[in-house]
Amino acid sequence: MTESNEEINLAAARTEAEWLARLDEIADDHGAFIPLGAHHAAFFADGNDTLLVSFETVETIRKTRDDHSPLGWRIAQQHGWSSLVLLARAPRWYRDSEVLDFFDAQIDAAFFDSFSRVLFFGAGMAGYAACAFSVAAPGATVLAIAPQATLDPEIAPWERRFKPQRRLDFRTRFGFAPEMVDGAGAVFVVYDSTNKTDAMHATLFRRPSVTMLRSPALGPETVAGLDRLGVLDTLIQTAIRGRLTPARFHDLMRKRREDPTYLKELVKRVAKANHPALTVVAAKQALALENSTGIRKHLERAEKCLDAALDHGD
Repeated sequence: MTESNEEINLAAARTEAEWLARLDEIADDHGAFIPLGAHHAAFFADGNDTLLVSFETVETIRKTRDDHSPLGWRIAQQHGWSSLVLLARAPRWYRDSEVLDFFDAQIDAAFFDSFSRVLFFGAGMAGYAACAFSVAAPGATVLAIAPQATLDPEIAPWERRFKPQRRLDFRTRFGFAPEMVDGAGAVFVVYDSTNKTDAMHATLFRRPSVTMLRSPALGPETVAGLDRLGVLDTLIQTAIRGRLTPARFHDLMRKRREDPTYLKELVKRVAKANHPALTVVAAKQALALENSTGIRKHLERAEKCLDAALDHGD
């Protein structure tokens, strides 16, 4: 007997294949589930005339989401929006021909024309895809977090993190992401300016329609940091409603002051830059949230430096 939609529990799936099968069952009631070769799939859930297109990986969904449901679908459900989730089962940057053909088919069918508002969203590899495939929906809004512009070694020879994927084809259809956003409406690229490689990719996206939003020192992964701060959902909602501005973004970033991970990284950075006064302020704020032997040592050293400076001044 098949489970009803309300009873289908994605978190109970023991394997990736079972998880995909359960999502396929959900699609029977909500919209459609389309396998795209061996490494990708598309999940569509029908809603109103606002469409959230999210690019996500099965691994991240199952590791980081309590209910194991795609982030884009969950947010769309809350607001009654339609949702199109492009799922990756392997780190292939969505470059497989089946994915390219899928978007070509949506262009031919004028699929995106039936929605009044469309947002393409993704982070990292998925951020690349959100930018690259946004060309399928002219005028759409794009929110890309730490996206790669390309892995083509001739354009980005400094990108050494994904060596096996550099052999993928980034020159044909939907290839160079910065060029693909030229037809978009508002484009927002969120990146960590302290991450040299991410910042170099972000530089390639500089165009009149692109707003660069810096989010320094949120941790190893910018999207995880935004999620940790509890602002990722708000960021997506604000972007899709056309209300995202640099001022609104920086207002959301004020929550970093309450984030122990961010404050620890800030303490290390200002201490390394030899700013004892700033180190003291940041260290005290960090220790007020979470006790840390390492931060306490930075505080003690900074206070000694300040005391020595005062003694020298006397």
